[in-house]
Amino acid sequence: MSWAPGTAAAGPARSSVTAAGLALSPAQALTVVVLCALTALMAHLALAVFNDGVRPFLLDFVQGRTTRAATTAVAFGLSAGFVFGLGAPMALSSGVLNPWLLFLPTDVLGILAPRTWLAALLGAGWGAVVVFGLNGANAFAHGLPVDFLTAMQQLSTPILFLFTLFPVLAVTRQFGRLRGAVTGLVELALVVLTMRLWPHMFAGAAAMAAGVLLLIGFAVAADLRRGRTAGEEPDRSATQEATASLFDAGAARLRRRLPLFMLLGAGVCALAQMKVFGGGEATSFLIAKGQYAEAAQVDFYRMFGFLPLIATTALASGAYGIAGLTLVYPVGYLAPNPYLAAAAGALVFAAEVLALSSLGRVLGRLPSLRDSSEHLRGAIGEALGLAVLFGSLMAANAMGGGLGLLVCGGLYLLNEAMGRPVVRTAAAPAAVLAGGVVLNVLYWLDLFTPVTAAAP
Repeated sequence: MSWAPGTAAAGPARSSVTAAGLALSPAQALTVVVLCALTALMAHLALAVFNDGVRPFLLDFVQGRTTRAATTAVAFGLSAGFVFGLGAPMALSSGVLNPWLLFLPTDVLGILAPRTWLAALLGAGWGAVVVFGLNGANAFAHGLPVDFLTAMQQLSTPILFLFTLFPVLAVTRQFGRLRGAVTGLVELALVVLTMRLWPHMFAGAAAMAAGVLLLIGFAVAADLRRGRTAGEEPDRSATQEATASLFDAGAARLRRRLPLFMLLGAGVCALAQMKVFGGGEATSFLIAKGQYAEAAQVDFYRMFGFLPLIATTALASGAYGIAGLTLVYPVGYLAPNPYLAAAAGALVFAAEVLALSSLGRVLGRLPSLRDSSEHLRGAIGEALGLAVLFGSLMAANAMGGGLGLLVCGGLYLLNEAMGRPVVRTAAAPAAVLAGGVVLNVLYWLDLFTPVTAAAP
């Protein structure tokens, strides 16, 4: 069986998002199914989950203080909204698979399964559903009178460009308005310069790089100025010893299963290389457009926002992230073939797992840098929240005009009034999907004339 996917060539295989489809080659489909089986197995063994919110609960599960059923309920409650409100709409609109669609369900299925073999079987089953079911759903939706999937491609421009601003928000929150304004001006200048000189390149890539580097520079400078004194250490020695003991136990548990983690890293990196998978919202649309180098840059910068969270929760709970520190994403995008990607992914995961203890100690000595990660994560959520909402309203207008805005905006506001049963980031795309169904029903009742969805 050939590994070579149609999009793995050096040049872009998709000229635009509108050309994207969900058809996978046999090798790509097999990789998805096997990887879903493996991720469900890792979740069953409480060795790795994708959802950062679930990971802290695994310590109680491993130590027998909570049941499998209770942990499954937590995982489902924290994941369901992202699967159906974000993962599925993003995959359908971009034609690129994403971790919310693949790995959040395998978190739940793996924890739910009472036996190891059943966890792997359920995970493989979910992979098969994605591989064979999503493409059928895509074809069916495009054949409807109101093509809400084409309209949802309006999400791409707001996500790509508003996402660029997350370092500006993080700098402003942590270091004040002046430095935030400077960072914003630097990013704006770089976006304009890139659009002028390199029009075929994603304009936000260089801007994001500059913004993240400025944030890291401000944080490191603050830690150096702080110059922590030796007299502060005795007051916190007991806490530090308890934390170090917990972290050492978690790191040792992960190191004992190093071969499994290397296999997981190989699988995720190989899938990323096949150019049918994106690790983030913005990345999915960049992959769909064939801009793989830019996608690698975006996920590399995004990594800094989640690295301390993933590292510390992994050390505390003894459970790692399905994508590790997410470095395997950019490595995979840039790898020349799946074989090298698999080898690189295995080595990356081995290095990450072996370095976790040292990484935890370094983060403990750099409080400002650690705080920067918190601000980055919050800024990513804010920027994407606005981008997804704005793009969803554009999609609603494209497919239904004023009535589309009324229905989709009304569903979003209803979700807010009900206390957000669907998380805010996922609520807007979910409203577009539900609104598309409503508009199609109105068309069949001869109460609505479709608006042709314009491509972004």
